[in-house]
Amino acid sequence: MSAWLPLAPCTPRACVEPGARAAPWAVLRLTAVVLLLLAGIALTPFGARIPASLVRRWCRWIVRAAGVQVRITGAAAPTGPLLLVANHISWLDIPLLAAVRPARMLAKTEVRRWPVAGPLAARGGVLFIDRDRLRALPGTVARIAEVLRDGRAVGVFPEGSTWCGRSQGVFRRAVFQAALDAGAAVQPVHLRYRIAGGPPSTAPAFVGDDTLPASVWRVVSARGLVAEVDVQDVIPPGAHTDRRSLARAAQPARPAQPAWTHAALVTRPYGRTENPATIPAPAVTVASMEVIKRTDAAAARATSSPAADA
Repeated sequence: MSAWLPLAPCTPRACVEPGARAAPWAVLRLTAVVLLLLAGIALTPFGARIPASLVRRWCRWIVRAAGVQVRITGAAAPTGPLLLVANHISWLDIPLLAAVRPARMLAKTEVRRWPVAGPLAARGGVLFIDRDRLRALPGTVARIAEVLRDGRAVGVFPEGSTWCGRSQGVFRRAVFQAALDAGAAVQPVHLRYRIAGGPPSTAPAFVGDDTLPASVWRVVSARGLVAEVDVQDVIPPGAHTDRRSLARAAQPARPAQPAWTHAALVTRPYGRTENPATIPAPAVTVASMEVIKRTDAAAARATSSPAADA
């Protein structure tokens, strides 16, 4: 694994809410999700002839079939070349971003090996990136720019890793160079998950050494999950002349929580303190402070390194 590879401190044990026990509705939801994915695989040869509106509805159906309500607010995505960028929490992010506007997604090569979803991604025109090979990055950026020049949309998660949703990573700058090279607009999208009428939820998070089957089951067995998709205003071509400022403009606002909150959570099993807002400042342990120091040091090294553009 490359040293430049973006990594989040989130782990299933520390950050993610435990899933519910087996329930009949969860089995039905899982069956519906698989059937919809299989239908998508069967229809991929006709993808160019399927209306975008139907693709958007199909993506929303997948999320709804998993038992998650979808709320999309904000600006409408424009036509023409567009780089869709969003924070990354869950495998649900992919259909949610495509529900804003159908796009060719950029995904890690490991997605090819996912059951059902892997073949669907490969046949659906996903652009794969080998995150372990820094030398492959310029070629990936060039392929994204080529798709944008053809007047199409590309969906990207610039954090380079999934986070639990309580905290988030920094947008890496390299993919924004593709928008600059192609003269394409950038559409920032902010994704959040919460319990209906309640607090944010980490149940949909797909982080660390979590497995896809475990994450999918956690989602379909949960009750009252809501996915909030906040579509920000489009950043037009020419508004920024360099990828650094463009990435900064597209970066969603960070959660309004103390910097130590997430670090404190990742040093203890989930469940001892279910509400991060209730953790008193003295609860920050030496181990927590070490996490903060390591994170800050890594961020400083990444900022001063050419690999920070990745």
